[in-house]
Amino acid sequence: MLHGKHLIAGAWVDSTDHFENEPVEGSADEFAVGSSGLVDQAVRAAEEAFWSYSELPRSQRAAFLRTIASEIDARGDAITVMGTKETGLPGARLVGERGRTVGQLRLFADHIEKGDYLHVCHDDALPDRKPLPRPDLRVMQVPTGPVGVFGASNFPLAFSVAGGDTASALAAGCPVVVKGHGAHPGTGEIVAQAIDAAIAAHGLQPGVFSLVQGGSRDVGEALVKHPMIRAVGFTGSLAGGRALFDLCTARPDPIPFFGELGSVNPMFVLPGALANRSADIDKGWAASLTLGAGQFCTNPGIAVVPDGQDADDLVASTRAALAETGPQTMLTDSISQAYVDGRNRIAQSVGVSEVLSRNCPGRRAIADLYQVSAADWLANPTLAHEVFGPMGLIVRAESTDQMIDIARSLEGQLTCTLQVDDADAALARALLPVLTRKAGRLLANGFPTGVEVADAMVHGGPYPASTNFGATSVGTLSIRRWLRPVCYQDVPPSLLPDDVR
Repeated sequence: MLHGKHLIAGAWVDSTDHFENEPVEGSADEFAVGSSGLVDQAVRAAEEAFWSYSELPRSQRAAFLRTIASEIDARGDAITVMGTKETGLPGARLVGERGRTVGQLRLFADHIEKGDYLHVCHDDALPDRKPLPRPDLRVMQVPTGPVGVFGASNFPLAFSVAGGDTASALAAGCPVVVKGHGAHPGTGEIVAQAIDAAIAAHGLQPGVFSLVQGGSRDVGEALVKHPMIRAVGFTGSLAGGRALFDLCTARPDPIPFFGELGSVNPMFVLPGALANRSADIDKGWAASLTLGAGQFCTNPGIAVVPDGQDADDLVASTRAALAETGPQTMLTDSISQAYVDGRNRIAQSVGVSEVLSRNCPGRRAIADLYQVSAADWLANPTLAHEVFGPMGLIVRAESTDQMIDIARSLEGQLTCTLQVDDADAALARALLPVLTRKAGRLLANGFPTGVEVADAMVHGGPYPASTNFGATSVGTLSIRRWLRPVCYQDVPPSLLPDDVR
């Protein structure tokens, strides 16, 4: 049952103003509108909860994460029904995303129980060292404080209320205040109910988690500017993320802003791979490009290929593969319109020619494909800007040197992909150091839309892919965003935290 309210430190709180979600089908649901006052209540409760929650033994935090996962699973059918209604995503996609979300919580629980993420180190005292003795030094990572999280539009589960930012912050020992996304408030509330039930089951201070629904830009600004918030996690647009990043750095006490802002995720198809595997590449690219209506931050929007007959064949076969795909519902009306605007911007650029373009009315999108010479692409940096949706752009390079020039011209990316055969080894070796500087994840002979939740995963990259190139928003390394190192010098063992004793 929906409350249509905010969850503030264990209480369901109403507001004077309300808004409605925008279901694909059926009647709309009403929700309370967030405010800066509610943010203040939630953050103050999180600060109060921090003192006890941050001191919980790792085993108890791990048990809490596992209970959240179980409570989400217990509400699985309701989440799927509401998520499909609000976003238009297929039920199977939402079931899979829920599996990823609860799997992530359980993985983080296992990870913090091991304790390796604390990076405990001990340098023994050397009292007889000359000319000066060395003190006893111990270091470990400690939770930084309450964390603000912004729900994402394109992942109502995996990157929203109990998604990667929230799960990793709770794993680190930090209370969380979430600003829910207006695209799926009902889905978010059901997940918040699961977290609330887990808090009650473990007898935790309720300020460990709060959800503030909807609201204007002022609500988000109030969250990042609140003096008790110590870090912020965000997944969304470059413009929105940059605005919040600037607010975080302009505070009297600047705080880290971990924004994952998307990218074009270029794919470099090398000559040998193009000659030998064109049929596999075009089908794989078409499937990756249109997965989820192209609404993935790792959507491979650009393919760089050597010009010639093999490129002609790839263009034709990719067109044929995309022509078989039908329209898909997009997450919101505004995202659908933004896709049309972005596609038109590309189509009207100098040197760009249409390969496949179809109009699709309403809140739906259908795959589009364009091509351009490398020279024209290099002359127009806006062609490298993300179009959020199922659009591909083929960039035709006249030489291997031009492919390297394209790689060097790239801004920061979440991913870069090489389609490479044995005969391409020399060119691949030349490209790899360049792409390593450009992206957080490099792939060979695959497609980037699958982001595995694992110890070795990196989902981030140099700006503008993300605002912190040293962090990841996916995988166990994401927990370290919410920690800071503390050195204990000559502190008596009886006073030390258990984990560093």
